[in-house]
Amino acid sequence: MGRDIRIGRRRFMILAGSGLVSLAIPRPSDAAEQSWQAMRSGKAIVLMRHAQAPGTGDPEGFRLGDCRTQRNLSEAGRSDARAVGALFRQNGISAARVYSSQWCRCLDTARLLGLGPVTEQPLLNSFFDSRGDGDRQTRGLQNWMSEQTGSTPIVLVTHQVNITSLTGIFPASGELIVITKPNGGPITVLNRISLTSAG
Repeated sequence: MGRDIRIGRRRFMILAGSGLVSLAIPRPSDAAEQSWQAMRSGKAIVLMRHAQAPGTGDPEGFRLGDCRTQRNLSEAGRSDARAVGALFRQNGISAARVYSSQWCRCLDTARLLGLGPVTEQPLLNSFFDSRGDGDRQTRGLQNWMSEQTGSTPIVLVTHQVNITSLTGIFPASGELIVITKPNGGPITVLNRISLTSAG
């Protein structure tokens, strides 16, 4: 939680001057429970960066749907993904609507959470090697999130570049960024949760 506290004892704009993203951190003693409650009620969406997958970007010869051509989770990454799933259950979330990038490291992370079936969502795909698509894809993801209804928790497993573009935050592998549903307006970051901060 120390990292969360350092980030936020004040309300401020992450994307300076844009008005698109705000960070509203409650008092440190309340932040964790308030964010878990928002997740349980479906009022918040969880952005998760895939767990540890050694390397950067995608290897030469990368092919979607062929995990042999991609960076994949390490054993530590697989263990961390299971542990994050356990963290959800410890906080009252045993099932969720889980969506994932089509990259193998994200799909594997999403499945190892053990929160239910995983649905591929191309809007969560990495644009690390095609940054020209980033703004368009980020707007598309914002619009898609605004259209989601119901009270079931929503977990989106994606990549660092996607989360940074959406929130201005550079997440660690396996880190959870809890945001309010956009509903056509700014994205508010409620909390950052990692195995380290939770433990």
